[in-house]
Amino acid sequence: MKLALGPILYYWPRDEVLAFYDAVAQSPVDIVYLGEAVCSRRHEVRLNDWLDIAAALRDAGKEVVLSTQVLIESGADVTVLHKIAANGQFMVEANDMGAVHCLEGKVPFVAGPHLNIYNVPTLQWMAALGIKRWVMPLEMGRDDLALLLAGCPPGVQTEVFAYGRMPLAFSARCFTARHCNLPKDDCQFKCIEHPDGLVMRTRESEEFLVLNGIQTQSARVHNLLAELPAMRDMGVDVVRISPQSRHTVRIVELFQAVIQGRMGVTAASTELAALMPEKACNGYWYGQPGLEQVAASPEQVS
Repeated sequence: MKLALGPILYYWPRDEVLAFYDAVAQSPVDIVYLGEAVCSRRHEVRLNDWLDIAAALRDAGKEVVLSTQVLIESGADVTVLHKIAANGQFMVEANDMGAVHCLEGKVPFVAGPHLNIYNVPTLQWMAALGIKRWVMPLEMGRDDLALLLAGCPPGVQTEVFAYGRMPLAFSARCFTARHCNLPKDDCQFKCIEHPDGLVMRTRESEEFLVLNGIQTQSARVHNLLAELPAMRDMGVDVVRISPQSRHTVRIVELFQAVIQGRMGVTAASTELAALMPEKACNGYWYGQPGLEQVAASPEQVS
């Protein structure tokens, strides 16, 4: 089972992005997804920069995948999409059907988590279009995943989003700008002030959601570290970690240690809890509300 690092979902300064991927190049992660998947107004790192980062990571022995934007809103977004699809060097993660149509029948690609593959016929149809790997939708539970794994076409890998704040929805409206009483077209790039998103809490001070520009995330951190042995037994090929502004490399190391059997789930989970920006959740995996935290079965904990 391989480890993947998803695209950075937040808006970080250019120097921090470059330093982050310098560290990632030395980390034990196998696959790195790159690119702006949330908002095209984020301009600190542009497509040519992403390609340079991709080349450096490839030279460091990583498999590199370029992620496309989830919500295409303008002609300029379409132009960038076509450039990514035709880059000719790196595999692409398609995050909307427009990207799928740019890639189908031409090159193998990754079906991202936002394509909503919830049943075997859909997965088989996507395989016919040329996917190499598909990423399980965030709301899917283990029982439904087992059904899709049983019907997964030969040669198609399965990836599970295993750590990070969950991207729940995208909107044409920028919620971070609205929070600051700014119009979207004059957002003043307020996202860059919140390197892990802007946490929204209830009147009872319970964490609820995170605003990340046009993206809404879970405030709690989806964490399936304890489920790694079960996922391996199910036949999951890749588990994805979503970057956060601090401790990402150490989180990768903890996941790798559990996968390789060098560290028990209990010890790794204890250390991981101190590295998370908020409480953990895993409800979707168990078919429960996503914000719930369900205890792992005794045989998974050692």
